Amino acid sequence: MCSIMGYSGADVDLSVFMEGFERTVSRGPDCSRIVDTGHGLLGFHRLSIMGLTASGMQPFELGGSYAVCNGELYGFESMRDDLRAKGYVFQSDSDCEILLPLWREHGTDLFAMLDAEFACIIYDAPSESFIAARDPIGIRPLYYGFDPRGHIVFASEAKNLAGLVHTILPFPPGHYWKDGRFVRYCDIAAVETVCHDSLETACATIREKLVGGVRKRLVSDAKVGFLLSGGLDSSLVCAIAARELDHPIETFAIGMEEDPIDLKYARETAAFIGSHHTEVTMTPEEVIGSLEDVIALLGTYDITTIRASMGMYLVCKYIHEQTDIRVLLTGEISDELFGYKYTDFAPSAEAFQQEAEKRLRELHMYDVLRADRCISVNSLEARVPFGDLDFVRYVMALDPRLKLNTYGKGKYLLRHAFEGTGLLPDDILWREKAAFSDAVGHSMVDYLKDYAEQRYTDEEFEERRQAYPFAQPFTKESLLYRELFERHYPGQAQMVADFWMPNRTWEGCDVNDPSARVLANYGKSGE
Repeated sequence: MCSIMGYSGADVDLSVFMEGFERTVSRGPDCSRIVDTGHGLLGFHRLSIMGLTASGMQPFELGGSYAVCNGELYGFESMRDDLRAKGYVFQSDSDCEILLPLWREHGTDLFAMLDAEFACIIYDAPSESFIAARDPIGIRPLYYGFDPRGHIVFASEAKNLAGLVHTILPFPPGHYWKDGRFVRYCDIAAVETVCHDSLETACATIREKLVGGVRKRLVSDAKVGFLLSGGLDSSLVCAIAARELDHPIETFAIGMEEDPIDLKYARETAAFIGSHHTEVTMTPEEVIGSLEDVIALLGTYDITTIRASMGMYLVCKYIHEQTDIRVLLTGEISDELFGYKYTDFAPSAEAFQQEAEKRLRELHMYDVLRADRCISVNSLEARVPFGDLDFVRYVMALDPRLKLNTYGKGKYLLRHAFEGTGLLPDDILWREKAAFSDAVGHSMVDYLKDYAEQRYTDEEFEERRQAYPFAQPFTKESLLYRELFERHYPGQAQMVADFWMPNRTWEGCDVNDPSARVLANYGKSGE
């Protein structure tokens, strides 16, 4: 994944910088480097993915300017060829080496030019200033805050900034920071013109663009693997990749020792696509024993994010310890585009679209955060085909009446797009959606809830939750997570907007638990 950090100001204390910077060495264990620009420090922990030689080590330098980037810039080769034609010379095969030449040629316009998932920090020598930017969805993490002297500090994770700044905040996706202010260069959730393609045209385009999104994410100088839950999204990613590559892919699934709902579906999918498949099981003791570590690495108190991270963290830990894989493709971001179980209750197509826009804009605090932290803490890189910018723009622009579940089956467009292709068995392609945190075994969530129930009496719960007026805990489980969060990030709850919950203003969604299991339409999803 790599880790980046930038601390503006000519009088920055290197030891203070190092204290924060070293907290994320697991993101980039291959090599580390810090440069003093004369007006602040830039640091880079490297996980070698593209351009594996030493020449690909960051920060990159051009005429006294420097850049660090945690990202993948797709199609960078053609941009590099154009820059070479203008006289620029490149020392490595790293995609990120093109950033400084692009900066010199295009300034802040470069960020909107990128087909990428990225977070970057640039020190611009002519202006003696720092510039930072983040991809439109926020797939790559970036946080910021101001030290007691008013100097801005940027870093890959909140843990880098704990104790260095007063208030830690997520860098807004689709923005750059320059000259003391944020500027939005892309609102990926906004739709300028509604696309009125027919159902069949829309599904054909969805298929074409998702295959393209997977294909470009298979390009890596390091070994690639796949997370396979057995659900629709990860199964499609794996099946597309298996068809694109000329060798069997490696897939990994996790479940509880008891009631591992999705292991059997992952096993069926793996057998169908011919992958080399590994099953990992976890115990209640491992779940409870990992809880605080997971909350510390996530930097959140959100119930859904924490529940869904338990299995993901443990399977990634296995991959890191037992394999030489460095890159993982995952199935995140499909739900925000095509709908959750609860969006079946959307009162109108317009309401469905508004909910999708809200979820997409907040995604960097929830599912995307989960995938990044669980994978990166285990020295792996996440790639998210459903987050392909071209794919997201198209699906978001589709007439929401097409996306509303009037078909008797959620995510109908995505399922129908691959119907008849032979990529997946019908029972996987048309299987009812299960809640991810529950799909690794209903018992996992039940163990967490029971554990929290035993920690507090009803009186203690009511008293202790009052200490947190912002995003106030509303169950014993949420109080447990909040108290563990506060141990590691005291007073920083504003890093997360609120709890991820169904839209309680919709009939059928006024529930007190984020799991889809509590919804009336869950039905056979967990079977």
